[in-house]
Amino acid sequence: MQNERYSTTRRKITEKPDCFDASVDGPITLLKTSGSAQKIAEGGLRLQGQYKTSAADKPLITVVTVVYNGVEFLEDTIKSVIKQTYDNVEYIIVDGGSTDGTSEIIRKYEHAIDYWVSEPDRGIYDAMNKAIDLGCGKWINFMNAGDSFFDASVLAQVFSGPSVFTGFDVIYGNHEVVYSNKKKIVEAGKTESLWKGSQFCHQSAFVRLNYHKIEKFNICRNIAADFEFFYNSKKTGSKTTYQPYVFSRISAGGVSDARRIDSILEWWLIVDKNNFINTVYCLRIINEVFKVAVKKILRK
Repeated sequence: MQNERYSTTRRKITEKPDCFDASVDGPITLLKTSGSAQKIAEGGLRLQGQYKTSAADKPLITVVTVVYNGVEFLEDTIKSVIKQTYDNVEYIIVDGGSTDGTSEIIRKYEHAIDYWVSEPDRGIYDAMNKAIDLGCGKWINFMNAGDSFFDASVLAQVFSGPSVFTGFDVIYGNHEVVYSNKKKIVEAGKTESLWKGSQFCHQSAFVRLNYHKIEKFNICRNIAADFEFFYNSKKTGSKTTYQPYVFSRISAGGVSDARRIDSILEWWLIVDKNNFINTVYCLRIINEVFKVAVKKILRK
């Protein structure tokens, strides 16, 4: 009998899906991470012989949360995933070996998590790549600790007509930014403008999983490997579609905000360059340096 309480427990099956075996139509999927002396703990429904698979009218959506010492924020993120009204969700949590009680929060919700692991990694993009190898869904979304879906109906809203996305590799939408004293809806830009930098929030994007298994994140990047993925995807002809919904809610002051100049510099390294683009990026960096200087003066 299915547990109707969570988005991740309504369509459990006991027969192991084909995705975990040698796949004819795409890359294989790992049941769990490889055995390692560094592995601290792992768990979830998969290790109890319970799985998910896509149906013709309900594609399986893989949602991933990457976390490291995020005990303060993780529970809200987990709740936003498992309380989705859409009823075919696979949830994977990759923890980088937290020491702050994060694993206790994960264990609290283990009954609604398909697979989780706690082990050291080489940074956030390495952890994301690990999750890509673990995913069995048709589409994958990264909703990392501290972020959340905009509301409980997001997945149902986006995937109410799955056939609409046949042939597409990326689905993206809008997001809400939460500041200390206000909230702001940010509308996604056009992928034709990716040369300017990020045009949409990574949390508000769904990528066809078999495509992502081939095209992973560059772990040599410090900040902008997700931007590099989307930029290169567009450059090489992948098909993207914008959906006019608010997909996610993020807090202001993340890495891209706090290290704004570093983000712009990394975007500049990634994009194809010409004199015009180089001038645009130079002016943006000068503007950011000026804003930092003004803020310092005002604080004094």
